[in-house]
Amino acid sequence: MSSFLRPTATGRELTEPSRIAAQYRAITSHLAITPPVSVVIPAMNEAENLPYVFKTLPEWIHEVVLVDGNSTDNTVEVARELRPDVKVVKQVGKGKGDALISGFAACTGDIIVMVDADGSADGQEIVSYVSALVGGADFAKGSRFANGGGTDDMTTIRRLGNWALCTLVNRKFGARYTDLCYGYNAFWRHCLDKITLDCTGFEIETLINIRVVKAGLKVQEVPSHEYNRIHGVSNLNAVRDGIRVLKVILREKSLGKAARRRPAPFSVNIPRGEVS
Repeated sequence: MSSFLRPTATGRELTEPSRIAAQYRAITSHLAITPPVSVVIPAMNEAENLPYVFKTLPEWIHEVVLVDGNSTDNTVEVARELRPDVKVVKQVGKGKGDALISGFAACTGDIIVMVDADGSADGQEIVSYVSALVGGADFAKGSRFANGGGTDDMTTIRRLGNWALCTLVNRKFGARYTDLCYGYNAFWRHCLDKITLDCTGFEIETLINIRVVKAGLKVQEVPSHEYNRIHGVSNLNAVRDGIRVLKVILREKSLGKAARRRPAPFSVNIPRGEVS
């Protein structure tokens, strides 16, 4: 598996597109990447937003994995119309965490990118995440508060809550995050062998952030801009989900203490969805 950016072919070599395409995925006229990139998009009733989401995705990505959370609109049909080669996973359980875990299991790329289906993320930023990974990071973490990042969709109470929870994680686990509760991230697929994901809700993002640090993986923050949801209403509840995130943090800290006393594996089997 290659882990670096290379110049694209120039001159006479461009007359051999099939050979070049088999080796490289062109990012620009000057750069190409060899690792295949999978994009996982959990979605429930996001038919109106998918055209905006898919439009921003780079042409050079390897595959799009859409995890359908039992939508009652035509989310799946719209996804297949927009991208005939989309891989659709029918979610068995409930919650964003369960959807992401199901999507990760269906990925075939060396790099996995998590993108929300509400139109708040710019798919063109994926190149920055991939660049961080091929440059040596194991986990590229999106941050709305790193230099160059921003958000159009965060209330004062959510901003304060995110800051407080982020500060707690940094102190408890020795992390250096500037943002905690953000779902735009990317990582090498082999990272899944080093962390166990076993929660079903929005707190999955915090769990991933904590466990990559506990596993000693190299993390690099990537500045990202969060836009407003385009259509529909978010299922996120600042108080309820904030409490769930806090519980995850406290649980992970207690698990760390228990592991030091008596090492033991910790995992929960979550059923995977049907892929079509």
